Amino acid sequence: HVWRLGLLFLVSFLDIMLLYKVPPFMFLNTLTPKFYVALTGTSSLISGLILIFEWWYFRKYGTSFIEQVSVSHLRPLLGGVDNNSSNNSNSSNGDSDSNRQSVSECKVWRNPLNLFRGAEYNRYTWVTGREPLTYYDMNLSAQDHQTFFTCDSDHLRPADAIMQKAWRERNPQARISAAHEALEINEIRSRVEVPLIASSTIWEIKLLPKCATAYILLAEEEATTIAEAEKLFKQALKAGDGCYRRSQQLQHHGSQYEAQHRRDTNVLVYIKRRLAMCARRLGRTREAVKMMRDLMKEFPLLSMFNIHENLLEALLELQAYADVQAVLAKYDDISLPKSATICYTAALLKARAVSDKFSPEAASRRGLSTAEMNAVEAIHRAVEFNPHVPKYLLEMKSLILPPEHILKRGDSEAIAYAFFHLAHWKRVEGALNLLHCTWEGTFRMIPYPLEKGHLFYPYPICTETADRELLPSFHEVSVYPKKELPFFILFTAGLCSFTAMLALLTHQFPELMGVFAKAMSDIFCSAEFRDWNCKSIFMRVEDELEIPPAPQSQHFQN
Repeated sequence: HVWRLGLLFLVSFLDIMLLYKVPPFMFLNTLTPKFYVALTGTSSLISGLILIFEWWYFRKYGTSFIEQVSVSHLRPLLGGVDNNSSNNSNSSNGDSDSNRQSVSECKVWRNPLNLFRGAEYNRYTWVTGREPLTYYDMNLSAQDHQTFFTCDSDHLRPADAIMQKAWRERNPQARISAAHEALEINEIRSRVEVPLIASSTIWEIKLLPKCATAYILLAEEEATTIAEAEKLFKQALKAGDGCYRRSQQLQHHGSQYEAQHRRDTNVLVYIKRRLAMCARRLGRTREAVKMMRDLMKEFPLLSMFNIHENLLEALLELQAYADVQAVLAKYDDISLPKSATICYTAALLKARAVSDKFSPEAASRRGLSTAEMNAVEAIHRAVEFNPHVPKYLLEMKSLILPPEHILKRGDSEAIAYAFFHLAHWKRVEGALNLLHCTWEGTFRMIPYPLEKGHLFYPYPICTETADRELLPSFHEVSVYPKKELPFFILFTAGLCSFTAMLALLTHQFPELMGVFAKAMSDIFCSAEFRDWNCKSIFMRVEDELEIPPAPQSQHFQN
């Protein structure tokens, strides 16, 4: 309603002027140059503040505040109608495939190389005072834990019932206390009645099975070092393996037992994978590779954990490039989902064959060889899949701790990849130099605007919003493609500059600017408004200032 108030104020002002029989612009003749300095200075200040706010809002939310308010609130009041509404019905069928692809592209995935909360994330918080994980990221992890580590029959086992509540707790200390409580319950002996003889009853004493998920929680959140986490995971493996074997024998007895077996399988796979990651962190890389290979052979259908990405990173650490190529031959398939690890590892292997002898000057003179062309094409393919990675590999942008969840093709995935693989690129001589010389050439092949891709689907537009939720606030999110500045930022910048220039001129030349303003007011008030021109303005200025006319030459008259 701001424009209505402004219109009401203007009408009231004109009404008062007519009431007292004052010509509309006569009051301008009584104003001093100080008024014009104050007016233009205030206008410049206000427009500058609007510019600063618009720029901050655009950097934080990726859109113009004035534009958003205009579209959301003012347009309905003014009776605006969406022009695309009539075309929605016709294009709905054609856009359905792209919408489905957009949803799948913007799906948030569990980071296969995520760190340990207690031993790594919390230590970072203790040293820097910053929180590396966002609430949204931790909430997604809580949902994953409830999906993988719980089932409908948990209420039958007291320890599992406690852990079912623990995974929902937001307070870390409450979760740790619940895990200790679940382990204490298992220390209590239970008496099981076994009728062996008809005339009597014999009481057999048994120990309840240990709660594997309680050990998992303590290893993830309470352990302050990787060595402590490994000890707790080994205890979890002993308890989880026993539960898995028991549920494996009973899985065909009903849906309830089948759900228990599915849960116990997820728990066992998670424990073995984290044990392999502990071995990798502690420098026992060959042991970690063996554990990952055995896990992939034992559970080949569980691809949700993306264990092959952990295996690729460990093999690169061993510089076993032939084994890396064998893993890529299996997982870098057109029918399987891609990731930055797959694409950039393939590019690294092809760059390794030519990077040590690559020279931009020599390549420009003689052209690229077949091997160099293959390496450049692999780099272009990787950059098209995730354009954020090269800035981190080339150290043009600072790294942070990777989040627990990533968005494929987004900045979060780029951070997670570069955090672990930057050392592997540095180890290959000339690989970063080849990447530096060729990665920007990718954008010349991709159509703009991004209505279609070159080798992959068009880059999704939802990555920026999701990455801002996954990454901490102190990190500057990488945005692709770069958004053009909104019209209102450019408009306020021009308005601020123009009014600041007027304020400066009025302050330096008050008499000249005052006469100029009076001449402009007289022109707008005169009846000959349509016939005025610039010459009449300057003639009025010369008359007021009593400037003698300059002698006119023949050239000036012509």
